[in-house]
Amino acid sequence: MGDSFRHLEDREIAALEANRNRSPDWSRVYVARGAAFNPGQVWDSEFAGVVRIGGLAPGKLTFHDLELESGIYRSYIEDCDLAADVCVRNVGYLKNYSIGRGVILFNIQEMSATRHSKFGNGWLKEGEDESNRIWIGVANENDKRAVLPFEGMITADAWLWSRFREDPELLGAFLRLTERDNDRRLNTRGIVEERAVIKNTVLLKDVKVGAWAYIKGASKLKNMTILSSREESSQIGEGVEMVNGIMGYGSKVFYQAAAVRFVIGRNCQLKYGARLLNSVLGDNSTVSCCELLNNLIFPFHEQHHNTSFLIACTIMGQANIAAGATIGSNHNSRGPDGEIVARRGFWPGLCSDFKHNSVFASFTLVSKGSYRQELNVTYPFSLVANGRAEGGEGEVVIIPAYWFMYNMFAIARNRFKYRDRDKRAVKVQHIETDPLAPDTMQETLAALGRIIALTALEFGCGLQSAQDFLHHHRDSPLELRDKEAQKKYGARILKAPRGYQEYRRIVKYYAVRTLMDYCPERPLSPAFIAEVMGIPLFTDWENAGGQIIPAQKIALLKDDIKAGKLVSWEDVHGFYDQYEAEYPRWKARHALFLLESLYARPVAEFTPEIFADIKGDVRVVSQAIYESALESRRKDYDDFFRRLVYRNDAEMEAVLGALESDDFLLRLRADTEMFDRKLERFL
Repeated sequence: MGDSFRHLEDREIAALEANRNRSPDWSRVYVARGAAFNPGQVWDSEFAGVVRIGGLAPGKLTFHDLELESGIYRSYIEDCDLAADVCVRNVGYLKNYSIGRGVILFNIQEMSATRHSKFGNGWLKEGEDESNRIWIGVANENDKRAVLPFEGMITADAWLWSRFREDPELLGAFLRLTERDNDRRLNTRGIVEERAVIKNTVLLKDVKVGAWAYIKGASKLKNMTILSSREESSQIGEGVEMVNGIMGYGSKVFYQAAAVRFVIGRNCQLKYGARLLNSVLGDNSTVSCCELLNNLIFPFHEQHHNTSFLIACTIMGQANIAAGATIGSNHNSRGPDGEIVARRGFWPGLCSDFKHNSVFASFTLVSKGSYRQELNVTYPFSLVANGRAEGGEGEVVIIPAYWFMYNMFAIARNRFKYRDRDKRAVKVQHIETDPLAPDTMQETLAALGRIIALTALEFGCGLQSAQDFLHHHRDSPLELRDKEAQKKYGARILKAPRGYQEYRRIVKYYAVRTLMDYCPERPLSPAFIAEVMGIPLFTDWENAGGQIIPAQKIALLKDDIKAGKLVSWEDVHGFYDQYEAEYPRWKARHALFLLESLYARPVAEFTPEIFADIKGDVRVVSQAIYESALESRRKDYDDFFRRLVYRNDAEMEAVLGALESDDFLLRLRADTEMFDRKLERFL
């Protein structure tokens, strides 16, 4: 056993047996050399195989209100290593585990690890058939987008693997990256890292438990890794069952929740009977009560309701799934092979259901209803509603730029709230939380082009004439027909001229704000413009797991993976980090491109009148964001029906707080004033 451990002395064996401990062969039980070993801290236990025990000195281990003497009591231990100062009490069966320093194992029925454990990773061990490999069938129930889970997987990895299925060479490279850390030998051992606490739990089989993790009352944990650290402690609670997966740092799974074939990101919550099956759940997500099956879900996903489920979807972050939403109940073929793709900010209303396949632009708000035909919503920040009475069929109606007309409060709040809710200590997955970003502006440009084309079709005129009409008739009641927005019946596009103008304003606002953020202390000048024009221009952007990356860079990344230049997923993550570092520069160049697209000329040819127009629209948007937020909040105080439940103003203020002291509004007001001052200097 080397110099680290020694055999038990005869007197120690005698003392152990006097304490009703037993072993078929005490010569295979070792204790740490040079460390205190007190046989009086080992009672009523049985040892089998090779057992190594670290130092055992008198002392207590505490966690919350649990306080136990260190030592080994009323337990069965076989082929295990126990570090110093542990407490193993009432563990019915503990086999083939390495237990870290300061760990508490209390009231556990069975805890064991096989020699071929993968701890939730999608590996194969020596002699195992390919059919034994654990895949996660994300995004589609036919498993044709399946990915292999691995410790450290982020949603960008799962998206990259699941989307480019036409490239077998790339898929083979992903498999090699995943297998890189697998030595295939049948020599694995379960691990519980330092200061973890496991109590009142029925079964742990082939589980790796990270440092400072807390597990209480779990029913079944099998073939999984629980990532945890002192800074990001993970927790598993009562009645939980989890099989075949990876649980991220700082995440919490409670109250009869179940997960099978999964990857759960950092700082997530799964609770109140929620079921997560064959899915990857992104960082900072909260799921309660509902069922999620065969999904790829990007960060900041919210779904809280017992009556909702989500099946065969790629949801690209910052979504909120309402009660009664049954997304996945309605396929368009005899096989379970339909999909829904919803870009950032997907908000379906109460009791909504959709037919696969459907695609939704970023920040689509869908009114309550049953949508019986496939949808192709290409208008970001829009409202979608049934065009006929509930239950009837026919065209849907879409209001483009609805959020900018009626819900600017949400745009402002979203920008702040997601950053505030991001509690990750280590941020491996980069997340764009601002609703206004290159991906949404790319969609906005496309929507502008679509509105112009539909207007030209409606009037039977050229594109320039259609654009001139939209410019000069903001309040026109013009309705457009978009046959591609819904199968069979199409869609009516309401308030198209106003939506067109709101889109243009928001693009200008975003472009100017982005340029101001890029160089905060410099005004817009020929030298500044020349500098930004020297940055590479990317006009096609992808949402890679929450990080916005130029499509051209994604293509280069795939080429490097296939060529073997990147040999591990850590190398791939290094590329994500490089892209994030370049993101502010790329955004600035893209911002100039947006302005040039709006005015159909190079920025060098912009006249003073154009700059004045830009400045005016940006100021309008800046003020609209604050005033809309203020007005939305003021309704809670002034609206007759909202005041009905209060006896007087004092009671209302006690419940709601004073309007003038609202933290969000104060913060937004300060930001708006600062932005307006910067705008004056910049333009």
